[in-house]
Order: sequence, then structure tokens, then C-alpha cells
Amino acid sequence: MLNKKQLELLPSGTVFRVGVSINSPDDLYMTNENIGKELLWVAKRGEIHDWAIYVHWKEKGEEFVTQMGNKLQNEELIQKLVPCDKEALALYRH
Repeated sequence: MLNKKQLELLPSGTVFRVGVSINSPDDLYMTNENIGKELLWVAKRGEIHDWAIYVHWKEKGEEFVTQMGNKLQNEELIQKLVPCDKEALALYRH
């Protein structure tokens, strides 16, 4: 489980978790088009002890998703992908 102390120890800009999910209203959801298509997500530490999860089509690759992906906003999904305590969740950049 991610906590504030772990975030503070990560260097700025570090991608610390990566995963693949399926585009689905019941899971990680990006669009009504391409239901079932694979999505790549990356959790990245920000510049000021904050962090965020970015998501885009898997085929775009990790670098693209990290730089240009859509920022995940749903706290339930954030917790599902990167389980974290309340302090760490409070540092999530919305």
C-alpha cells in the first residue's frame, strides 16, 4: 500500500507503477468506442510530492502515456490501481 513516506522517497518524475487494463465501463474506462481494447496506465510521482495516474491506449507505449495520457480522476479507480492510504491519496494531483 502506497503511503506518504514512500512518495517522499521517490525522485521527482519517477514512474513507480505500470499496468494494463481493459477499456470498459465496469473497469478503467476511456471511451464508448473500442470497448475491450487494452489501456496502459502509469503512476508517476510529480515535482512536489504529488502523484498522478495517466492512461491511454496500450499501443501508444509507456513514454507517450506518461507524457500525453489522460489523468485519472476517479478515486475508486485510483485506489484500485494503486492502493494507498488517506495521506497518499490526499497528495494525488487532480
